[in-house]
Amino acid sequence: MTESEPTAPVLDPDRSASGASHAPVPERDGESGHRAGRFWSVRRVPAALLALVVLGGAGILLYDIAAVRVDRPAMQWRRSLGHDLAQWQVDEPWVLVVAAAVALLGICLIVIAATPGMRSVLPMRRDEPSVRAGLTRDAAALVLRDRAMEVSGVQSARVRVGRSKVSVRARSHFRELDDVRADLDEALGAGIAELGLARSPALTVQVTRPPAKKR
Repeated sequence: MTESEPTAPVLDPDRSASGASHAPVPERDGESGHRAGRFWSVRRVPAALLALVVLGGAGILLYDIAAVRVDRPAMQWRRSLGHDLAQWQVDEPWVLVVAAAVALLGICLIVIAATPGMRSVLPMRRDEPSVRAGLTRDAAALVLRDRAMEVSGVQSARVRVGRSKVSVRARSHFRELDDVRADLDEALGAGIAELGLARSPALTVQVTRPPAKKR
């Protein structure tokens, strides 16, 4: 009595998509380096505009105060503003709207000042404490897209790189989709590790068939 040979798995010819998500690529020993924080935006333009507004308003106010001290009449805008402030009620709707808008503007300025900014730059590992390097998301996406296009069976690929996740959508015009996705997982996982990022993002890969051409 002979043993029967194992039957080959039956492939579904109608399958048109294959996708999977993976945890971040683990760091290898000795590659953690020094802590690399996000890059802070200089924000020269907002700071310059705000400084000009404050400087201009303070200069006009100080000039008017000095003019009053030497027995000159106050500027018309200051007298009108003082008269209006004496007439306005705090509970008037438009006064509350203006106060809410000013408060919201102040909160926005505080958030801008307290957050790093430069979300498009991903910090890289700091193997040397005196050297800081960053990689833009577009450059990282271009590198990973080139890696994806090298995989056999990939016709086109779209890569989106975020702070914590890399999303890949590829189209395969031949080979089984699961095989193509497995090769993409391996190639892109190695590509993410070679980017040298301080925090390796998670990888999401989806492989589909191109739409059938109409005859």
